[in-house]
Amino acid sequence: MPPLCKRWCRRKEARPQEILEAALALFVEKGFAATKMADIAKAAGVTNGTPYIYFASKEEIFKTVVRELLIPQLARGQDLLTTFQGSSADLLRAMLSTWWQTMGESQLSAMPKLMIAEGKNFPEVAKIYQEEFVDPGNTMLRHILQRGIASGEFRIHDVDYAIEVICAPIIVAMLMRHSLINCLPDVLDPERFLHTTLDLLLNGLMASPKDH
Repeated sequence: MPPLCKRWCRRKEARPQEILEAALALFVEKGFAATKMADIAKAAGVTNGTPYIYFASKEEIFKTVVRELLIPQLARGQDLLTTFQGSSADLLRAMLSTWWQTMGESQLSAMPKLMIAEGKNFPEVAKIYQEEFVDPGNTMLRHILQRGIASGEFRIHDVDYAIEVICAPIIVAMLMRHSLINCLPDVLDPERFLHTTLDLLLNGLMASPKDH
């Protein structure tokens, strides 16, 4: 049997990704300012000088976390828009479910908290997050809502704010995963949460005549 490979002999191609993932976890746990490059190296299982081979600074790591870990997740949503054949209501369900699977159930669920906490101190990173992730994501939701309006499925008076209302519950759920104070159930059932959110979005609170 060949000897087991220690962490330092992993493929070099994998190391930048491991450094980014370790950095994201530490940024959320300790905060950006309190995280040292040596902490990132230790968490990634590399020598202290290794992160500097790939990244000029801790700020560069922060920027790359957004660009290389977060923004590529948009591709799944874009693929869904391109290939989906069902109703706009079903497309909205599929899009929010995909959003939760790619972010809510992964380490990336920490990004909203991280950007709220650190975005003011790093406006360049905040701008990348807004322009390259948030704005394209909102454009996808706008497409779904306008698709539903055009087909007669949706009745929406203010699409701009509808987008914000749709996003808010999922963002709050992600924030609560990384907060000491949780205003959601201790054990959140994502399927129930998404189902209830969509039921309220699509059907509202008012009972229809057939419900009586």
